[in-house]
Amino acid sequence: MTRDAIVVGAGVVGVATAEALHRRGLAVTLVDRRSGPGEGASFANGAQLSWSYTDALASPSLLKRLPGVLAATDPAFRVRLRPDPDYIRWCLAFLRNCTAARFAANSLAGLQLALRSRLAMAALLERVPLPFDHAVPGKLLLHEDPHAFLAAAEHAARKADAGMDVRAVSVADAVAIEPALEGIAARLVGAIHAPGDAVGDAHLFCAGLTERLGAQGLETRFGIAVSRIEQGATPALVLADGERLAARHIILCTGPDAPALLRPLRWRVPIVPVRGHSITAAQGPAAPHISITDVSRKLVFCRLGDQIRIAGQADVGFATTKVDQARLRTLLADARDSLPDAADFQGPLQPWAGLRPVTPDSLPIVQRRGPVTVNIGHGALGWTYAMATADQAARLVTGEAPARGH
Repeated sequence: MTRDAIVVGAGVVGVATAEALHRRGLAVTLVDRRSGPGEGASFANGAQLSWSYTDALASPSLLKRLPGVLAATDPAFRVRLRPDPDYIRWCLAFLRNCTAARFAANSLAGLQLALRSRLAMAALLERVPLPFDHAVPGKLLLHEDPHAFLAAAEHAARKADAGMDVRAVSVADAVAIEPALEGIAARLVGAIHAPGDAVGDAHLFCAGLTERLGAQGLETRFGIAVSRIEQGATPALVLADGERLAARHIILCTGPDAPALLRPLRWRVPIVPVRGHSITAAQGPAAPHISITDVSRKLVFCRLGDQIRIAGQADVGFATTKVDQARLRTLLADARDSLPDAADFQGPLQPWAGLRPVTPDSLPIVQRRGPVTVNIGHGALGWTYAMATADQAARLVTGEAPARGH
């Protein structure tokens, strides 16, 4: 049997892409090597639908931290060096994107994606109500460095000009918006407020949407590994056990696994894995209601139902999803320093580590070559960008005109 489309990868990007194709009338098969949807980078990510905060990872501020990063003394970042030509090219391209001009351009390009994604998410939830702890509490980005806050305020003004509801606020205003910050107000110099930013559990989203689509005819194949892609008269995925799944269109949403599958097709994509960690815990005595990003510590705090999700760290070039106990201790120490009463740190903690597929400019790659389309490289913003890039990928597959505006 030749299918209309096979989507490889069942994280938020893959599930959203499957939905976009299914909605256009294609018979879709969704496959993943894991046992169910949303069990990779979508399982316990930072949970922020970060419509306003699409800042690229490559930036002048990160360049200033580079000595500490290379010396492994920076708590938020790690870099694993290796003699791989593709990896070296990626690192050099990343450094070229650390200029102020490229940071601004890449971040604002991401903002346009986020604006489209926000509209697409709203439209989806009108069609298909899903329980995934979705809420729109807004977000505060906390600043402790006056120079960094001034630059962030200017950057926020550019975002406002681009159509995002975001502005710089004083410490007093930040505390009025989120009283849980009162205990740390003395060390803050200001904050960026985005009242329209949302939160949601990406794993629950993947599971719920896949179940709904399954009831409407979506075929799913979980627990199967893809060995290679065949581009012949009948394109197909070849599985690890030798089975062939033929399809007119193959759409890769496989994150860090994409380069290995594309290399035999002579299609090189600049993606490296960047590991992050998170903990999920019971709420503490002063858990914030609004979503919080601690800019200096590169941490996010996010309410999900009756729990709090704390996530951060960027370990570049690390390819294992095993929780690093030393990095987890650093994350916990930074979280306690940042918001000591946000979570019950003495109670049970659910640790997690996942790999984000990152490009040098932090922008996803959505391209088509013949029967193969890629929707990859979303970095830490896969949850934010998924709906927009799913629409882009579906338009490439069906030959529709690209979406315009936001």
